[in-house]
Amino acid sequence: MATNASDPYTTLGVTRSATEKDIKSAYRKLAKELHPDRNQGKPDASERFSNVTKAYDLLSDKDKRAQYDRGEIDMEGNPTNPFGGMGGGFGGGGYGGGQRGFRAEDFQGFGGQDADLGDIFEGLFGGRGGARGASGGFGGFGGGRRTPPPPPPRKGADIAYKLRVPFVDAAARKDQRITLADGKTIDLKLPAGVENGTQMRLKGKGEQGPGGAGDGLVTIAIDRHAYFTRDGDDVRLDLPITLDEAVRGGKVRVPTVDGAVMMTIKPGTSGGTVLRLKGKGFSKKNAQRGDQLVTLEIQLPDDLSELEKRLDGWTDESDPRSRLGR
Repeated sequence: MATNASDPYTTLGVTRSATEKDIKSAYRKLAKELHPDRNQGKPDASERFSNVTKAYDLLSDKDKRAQYDRGEIDMEGNPTNPFGGMGGGFGGGGYGGGQRGFRAEDFQGFGGQDADLGDIFEGLFGGRGGARGASGGFGGFGGGRRTPPPPPPRKGADIAYKLRVPFVDAAARKDQRITLADGKTIDLKLPAGVENGTQMRLKGKGEQGPGGAGDGLVTIAIDRHAYFTRDGDDVRLDLPITLDEAVRGGKVRVPTVDGAVMMTIKPGTSGGTVLRLKGKGFSKKNAQRGDQLVTLEIQLPDDLSELEKRLDGWTDESDPRSRLGR
């Protein structure tokens, strides 16, 4: 695809009514096509890539694009008429050429006295120091206002990624593999204190630009789990136990984000009791981990006939709701 370095719209192959999305899409396509890594041995590829990047830098900036459309700047961002047509105000000759230059008599007639040329130029150029050069002449147009240095080359645009992480992997901070826009894959180490919306910055993994590559911005989204829930830095689990286990106690197998462990239940444990497994939660920002909170739920058997036989003639005389008051 041919590019015209003098017109950013032609360079990117878009119309002047193109939207920001159209411009970005065209740039991405051309940047991949013309990237020097893919065009080794083609001497014009680097120049074409540079022209495409300059065009995108200009058109992706709303203010610069408006200035260009009005004819105020060129594709390089330089003013198209740095003196703004000031020559017409001095006898129709234009500055530095045309019919005639400045003459002292042109500025006479102010009460019979010669005008102070310094005052004239002070009003025009914002400072008396710019009216005269070091030799006392009028060569100091650049003395009062210096042209600011050009801005540094802009880096390429950042690229946003969304990475879905399984609940258990997020709690245990397992490395996650992500595929980048250029097709390469990398393994990410999750940060301490990771949570939904955590953003990770990958230096130099964005789009290429004249000032270097932008960054990759990865936003973490943690998936829900079938039976684990998050409570701050802790993990909660409702664990069903049998009536026999509640009455007699014993060891039961409990799943955690790090794998199953054995937990001891004391005899006579009531439903709703919360037991704590240390260090089985999410990592905190200081890299220490929260706990797993296990709430015991007594589950009666589906067939209650045998239990009813065993309870025949026995009544529980306690009042478990007495603490609730009347």
